[in-house]
Amino acid sequence: MFESITPRPPDAILGLTAAFLADPNPNKVDLGVGVYKDEQGRTPIMRSIKAAEKKLWESEDTKTYIAQAGPDLYNTHSSRLILGDNHPVLRDQRAMTVLAPGGSGALRLGAEFINRMKSGTRIWVSNPTWANHTGLFKSAGLNPEPHPYYNYAAHVIDFDAMMDTLGKQATVGDLVLLHGCCHNPSGADLNMDQWRAVCALAQKNGFTPYVDLAYQGLGDGVDEDAAGLRHLAENLPELVIASSYSKNFGLYRERVGVLTIVHEQASQVAATKSQVLATAREIYSVPPAHGAALVAMVLDTPELRADWAVELADMRDRINGLRQMLADKLKAAGASRDFSFIPAEKGMFSFLGLTRDQVQRMIKEYSIYLTDNSRINVAGLNSQNVEHLVKAILGVL
Repeated sequence: MFESITPRPPDAILGLTAAFLADPNPNKVDLGVGVYKDEQGRTPIMRSIKAAEKKLWESEDTKTYIAQAGPDLYNTHSSRLILGDNHPVLRDQRAMTVLAPGGSGALRLGAEFINRMKSGTRIWVSNPTWANHTGLFKSAGLNPEPHPYYNYAAHVIDFDAMMDTLGKQATVGDLVLLHGCCHNPSGADLNMDQWRAVCALAQKNGFTPYVDLAYQGLGDGVDEDAAGLRHLAENLPELVIASSYSKNFGLYRERVGVLTIVHEQASQVAATKSQVLATAREIYSVPPAHGAALVAMVLDTPELRADWAVELADMRDRINGLRQMLADKLKAAGASRDFSFIPAEKGMFSFLGLTRDQVQRMIKEYSIYLTDNSRINVAGLNSQNVEHLVKAILGVL
């Protein structure tokens, strides 16, 4: 059975991490893996999470399975965080929300469920998109198709080309994947006028948006970052949302996510939930409990929620400040290119606009690790390594 198996190359980003760890250069910089880092280069546990863990340790008295859909308190707070406390969808009870093992697990659970309802459903994904989107959807049985999104030369969204492709080809029965905020890997987000235009096109053509909300709160704010998807939910009959608490709660290894499906009628929710849970039963049976318990406790405890909001704002401000600092230092150092697009973008990622050969020089000559398409994790920068990065960029240019 196993004698003819051939090895696959390592994952591009995880392979970068391995190379970074093996590099003896004391000035090495890891801008590859997409995790938040503080000024000391650590990915810290948030204060509110530490406090919740202490409370949970003192109060938890069993490790038996939790409900297959996840704790009601977790799901209730999650749906309110995503859609807002007074959203019409919640008032009309038109949404189904379940705990999933991470944002990736939520994406996969939604894809598996949809494929069972309609095998081979076509899903349009932005070019570029998160490296795992296409493989994840394809392995779940969906049919991914790329649509234009990002103009690499101008560092802006190619919105006209995106709308032209979707307008002509995305139709009833199709899904269109949208990044809720902090687009990975470009950092270029739709503005509200563009969200409204996508919504109007979905109304006209009949496709269903599938929103990946992995970075809520790290762009402009918790509510601001969800404004686009909230508009979709209010104006479309159906919507699928996969969200994650890896970044905005720092719960990467706990794998905490949410799958939310919005329906046209409240009477449809129970049937969908039964099918989603049947799908989950055959994939992972019951979801993990620890991270969800922490999120529910933080969101349900006023003082913990307030502290979480402060720390999340600090993270967001730090990322936005790093974007401005990098652009300013490149300009001050005499960069021949205009890097003002970097502070105009949102979230953790940005393309530097380097060629593959220039990226390889960054790695080999400067020990600065980034992906071949020149995507960097802005949160990997700090006051100690930014000058080295600026020197390297000017050197390869």
